[in-house]
Amino acid sequence: MLFDLDGVLTPTADLHRYAWQAMFTEVFTEKGVPERYTDDDYFTHLDGKRRYDGVASILASRGIRLPWGSPDDPPTADTVTGIGNRKNAYFSRALEEQGIRPYPGSLALVDRLHAKGMPMGVVSSSRNARWVLAAAGLIDRFPVIVDGVLAARETLASKPAPDMFLYAAHAMALKPAEIVVLEDAISGVASAHAGGFGLVLGVDRGAGRQALRDAGADAVLDDLAVLSHPAEVDTDDRP
Repeated sequence: MLFDLDGVLTPTADLHRYAWQAMFTEVFTEKGVPERYTDDDYFTHLDGKRRYDGVASILASRGIRLPWGSPDDPPTADTVTGIGNRKNAYFSRALEEQGIRPYPGSLALVDRLHAKGMPMGVVSSSRNARWVLAAAGLIDRFPVIVDGVLAARETLASKPAPDMFLYAAHAMALKPAEIVVLEDAISGVASAHAGGFGLVLGVDRGAGRQALRDAGADAVLDDLAVLSHPAEVDTDDRP
């Protein structure tokens, strides 16, 4: 089993969405962009992607061209990486103030699978993935973690490319066809589908059931708790 993190294991997707909205509202105001930031921007340009790739995508959607910069640019820098680091400052502050707990249904499933010795890993575009997993008390459940830091180091393409999931499969010494992927992002579902994974389950935390199916999900769930009680899965969404 390979899990996305934000929106699948933990509700940190809500914190990310808050941080993106607050930061881009600020940036668009600074640059005099009349088109305000919306939730559609999050799902279209940001959800599931590596931070800087998401920044570049949404800036391009507003016709804003900035130099890429470097990962150590300060949050005040007028670069893609500087803006990405500004967002991370918003996210880190929110996480410290609010803390994080895993979704109860996700925790129950992970605990059951761990007890059965199921090989599990996390594939997340977030550079904060290990920090979030540790804060949520989950990091010891996942011997394989492919996150934004590793992706940058290994030059793995961002989701919706399949690179990160394929890297995780190789690290687990398994073929993609032997692995179930759980994703809540359209780009993440498309990534797993492109990688030829055995079963791709979408988790609808706001992206929309049809959008997840169109991206390649074999079934769409509202919460991972239903996997502990498969009879409760809607017939149309049963894999």
